[in-house]
Amino acid sequence: MGTPAMIFSLAGTLALFAWVALTISLFVRPTRRWIWPATQYIVPGLIAIAYAFLWWGGRGAYDDGGFGSIPEVRAWFADDHLLTAGWIHYLAFDLFIGTWMVRDAVSRNLSPLLVVPCLPLTFLFGPLGLLLWFGVRAAQLAFGRDD
Repeated sequence: MGTPAMIFSLAGTLALFAWVALTISLFVRPTRRWIWPATQYIVPGLIAIAYAFLWWGGRGAYDDGGFGSIPEVRAWFADDHLLTAGWIHYLAFDLFIGTWMVRDAVSRNLSPLLVVPCLPLTFLFGPLGLLLWFGVRAAQLAFGRDD
Protein backbone atom coordinates (compact mmCIF):
# COMPACT_ATOMS: atom_id res chain seq x y z
CA MET A 1 0.00 0.00 0.00
CA GLY A 2 2.83 2.39 0.79
CA THR A 3 4.61 4.02 3.67
CA PRO A 4 2.73 6.22 6.14
CA ALA A 5 4.63 9.26 4.82
CA MET A 6 3.61 8.50 1.24
CA ILE A 7 -0.03 7.92 2.23
CA PHE A 8 0.00 11.12 4.29
CA SER A 9 1.21 13.09 1.28
CA LEU A 10 -1.14 11.47 -1.24
CA ALA A 11 -4.20 11.80 0.99
CA GLY A 12 -3.43 15.44 1.73
CA THR A 13 -2.96 16.25 -1.94
CA LEU A 14 -6.14 14.41 -2.92
CA ALA A 15 -8.10 16.20 -0.19
CA LEU A 16 -6.73 19.60 -1.24
CA PHE A 17 -7.78 19.06 -4.87
CA ALA A 18 -11.20 17.89 -3.69
CA TRP A 19 -11.64 21.05 -1.56
CA VAL A 20 -10.69 23.26 -4.51
CA ALA A 21 -13.19 21.42 -6.73
CA LEU A 22 -15.84 21.72 -4.03
CA THR A 23 -15.30 25.47 -3.83
CA ILE A 24 -15.53 25.77 -7.62
CA SER A 25 -18.83 23.87 -7.52
CA LEU A 26 -20.36 26.74 -5.58
CA PHE A 27 -19.85 29.03 -8.55
CA VAL A 28 -20.06 26.68 -11.55
CA ARG A 29 -23.34 24.81 -11.47
CA PRO A 30 -22.64 22.15 -14.15
CA THR A 31 -19.67 20.82 -12.17
CA ARG A 32 -21.87 19.83 -9.23
CA ARG A 33 -23.05 16.68 -10.96
CA TRP A 34 -19.62 15.06 -10.74
CA ILE A 35 -17.89 17.08 -8.00
CA TRP A 36 -20.37 16.43 -5.20
CA PRO A 37 -20.33 12.62 -5.45
CA ALA A 38 -16.54 12.75 -5.69
CA THR A 39 -16.10 14.98 -2.64
CA GLN A 40 -18.79 13.38 -0.52
CA TYR A 41 -18.29 9.69 -1.31
CA ILE A 42 -15.42 8.78 -3.63
CA VAL A 43 -12.52 10.74 -2.10
CA PRO A 44 -13.56 10.08 1.53
CA GLY A 45 -14.05 6.42 0.55
CA LEU A 46 -10.54 6.19 -0.91
CA ILE A 47 -9.13 7.85 2.19
CA ALA A 48 -11.11 5.38 4.33
CA ILE A 49 -9.50 2.48 2.49
CA ALA A 50 -6.06 3.94 3.19
CA TYR A 51 -7.16 4.43 6.81
CA ALA A 52 -8.00 0.73 7.10
CA PHE A 53 -4.59 -0.29 5.74
CA LEU A 54 -2.85 2.10 8.13
CA TRP A 55 -4.71 0.72 11.14
CA TRP A 56 -3.77 -2.77 10.01
CA GLY A 57 -0.13 -1.70 9.62
CA GLY A 58 -0.09 -0.20 13.12
CA ARG A 59 -1.61 -3.21 14.84
CA GLY A 60 1.60 -3.77 16.81
CA ALA A 61 0.90 -0.55 18.75
CA TYR A 62 -2.47 -1.81 19.98
CA ASP A 63 -1.03 -3.26 23.18
CA ASP A 64 0.03 0.11 24.60
CA GLY A 65 -2.68 2.33 23.18
CA GLY A 66 -6.35 2.97 23.55
CA PHE A 67 -8.99 5.65 23.84
CA GLY A 68 -9.32 5.65 27.64
CA SER A 69 -6.75 8.34 28.43
CA ILE A 70 -4.41 10.86 26.85
CA PRO A 71 -1.36 8.63 27.48
CA GLU A 72 -3.12 5.73 25.72
CA VAL A 73 -3.97 7.88 22.68
CA ARG A 74 -0.42 9.27 22.68
CA ALA A 75 0.93 5.71 22.69
CA TRP A 76 -1.12 4.87 19.62
CA PHE A 77 -0.08 8.00 17.81
CA ALA A 78 3.59 7.29 18.50
CA ASP A 79 3.27 4.76 15.68
CA ASP A 80 3.49 6.43 12.24
CA HIS A 81 0.80 4.17 10.79
CA LEU A 82 -1.70 5.15 13.46
CA LEU A 83 -0.67 8.80 13.50
CA THR A 84 -1.24 9.00 9.75
CA ALA A 85 -4.54 7.14 10.13
CA GLY A 86 -5.58 9.72 12.71
CA TRP A 87 -4.73 12.58 10.38
CA ILE A 88 -6.48 11.18 7.32
CA HIS A 89 -9.50 10.45 9.52
CA TYR A 90 -9.87 14.24 9.72
CA LEU A 91 -9.35 14.64 5.98
CA ALA A 92 -12.17 12.22 5.13
CA PHE A 93 -14.70 13.48 7.66
CA ASP A 94 -14.03 17.17 7.10
CA LEU A 95 -14.45 16.78 3.34
CA PHE A 96 -17.71 14.92 3.84
CA ILE A 97 -18.97 17.70 6.11
CA GLY A 98 -17.73 20.39 3.71
CA THR A 99 -19.72 18.83 0.90
CA TRP A 100 -22.79 18.67 3.12
CA MET A 101 -22.39 22.39 3.88
CA VAL A 102 -22.11 23.27 0.18
CA ARG A 103 -25.10 21.14 -0.77
CA ASP A 104 -27.11 22.65 2.08
CA ALA A 105 -26.18 26.18 1.02
CA VAL A 106 -27.10 25.55 -2.61
CA SER A 107 -30.42 23.95 -1.65
CA ARG A 108 -31.23 27.08 0.40
CA ASN A 109 -30.09 29.48 -2.33
CA LEU A 110 -27.48 31.05 -0.10
CA SER A 111 -24.79 33.21 -1.62
CA PRO A 112 -21.57 31.28 -2.25
CA LEU A 113 -19.78 34.15 -0.55
CA LEU A 114 -21.35 33.09 2.77
CA VAL A 115 -20.08 29.54 2.35
CA VAL A 116 -16.58 30.16 1.03
CA PRO A 117 -15.11 31.29 4.41
CA CYS A 118 -16.47 28.12 6.03
CA LEU A 119 -14.67 25.78 3.64
CA PRO A 120 -10.98 26.49 4.34
CA LEU A 121 -11.79 26.74 8.03
CA THR A 122 -13.40 23.28 7.88
CA PHE A 123 -10.50 21.88 5.85
CA LEU A 124 -7.88 23.20 8.26
CA PHE A 125 -9.68 23.25 11.60
CA GLY A 126 -12.74 20.99 11.16
CA PRO A 127 -15.14 21.91 13.96
CA LEU A 128 -14.36 25.64 13.70
CA GLY A 129 -15.55 25.68 10.09
CA LEU A 130 -18.62 23.72 11.07
CA LEU A 131 -19.27 26.19 13.89
CA LEU A 132 -19.02 29.09 11.44
CA TRP A 133 -21.46 27.28 9.15
CA PHE A 134 -23.88 26.87 12.07
CA GLY A 135 -23.57 30.63 12.60
CA VAL A 136 -24.37 31.32 8.94
CA ARG A 137 -27.40 29.03 9.16
CA ALA A 138 -28.55 30.61 12.44
CA ALA A 139 -28.32 34.06 10.87
CA GLN A 140 -30.30 32.82 7.90
CA LEU A 141 -33.02 31.50 10.22
CA ALA A 142 -32.99 34.69 12.33
CA PHE A 143 -33.49 36.87 9.29
CA GLY A 144 -36.24 34.69 7.85
CA ARG A 145 -34.41 33.39 4.80
CA ASP A 146 -35.02 29.68 5.42
CA ASP A 147 -36.62 28.52 2.16
